[in-house]
Amino acid sequence: MDTVGWWSVVRFAHVAGAALWVGGQLALTLVVLPLARRLLAPEAKDAFTAAAGRRFGMLTGAVFLPVQLATGWAMARHRGVTWASLAEPGYGRTLATKLALFVLVMLAAAAHGVAHARNRPDLARALAVLSLMGSLGIVLLATALPTT
Repeated sequence: MDTVGWWSVVRFAHVAGAALWVGGQLALTLVVLPLARRLLAPEAKDAFTAAAGRRFGMLTGAVFLPVQLATGWAMARHRGVTWASLAEPGYGRTLATKLALFVLVMLAAAAHGVAHARNRPDLARALAVLSLMGSLGIVLLATALPTT
């Protein structure tokens, strides 16, 4: 595979991973959880939603996070991004903002899991919404970055 083809595969993996992450959050929030609340008995709903959340969290840790980190690092390196260039106007600052938001989203997602495990549903819901909104912000920032 030539260099152009290779970078197309790397970009595809990065974008597909982000689409699965954000799409998964949207599907859980807008489709799965409302149906579970409406159609399942409270005990079954709680068990189902906890299992769905655990599975999504495991996929995030095992697949999404490693793919995003590896492909993001590779694309940044290919583009010649340095720590200093993250402070430069344009691409650097946009990427730095995207990276900072990514860290905040991952922290919010992890805190959501902890809040859910500690039976703090209001906090868990707020953190889930924060994570989803932040994820949409990451996608918005990504659209401002030129391809590498």
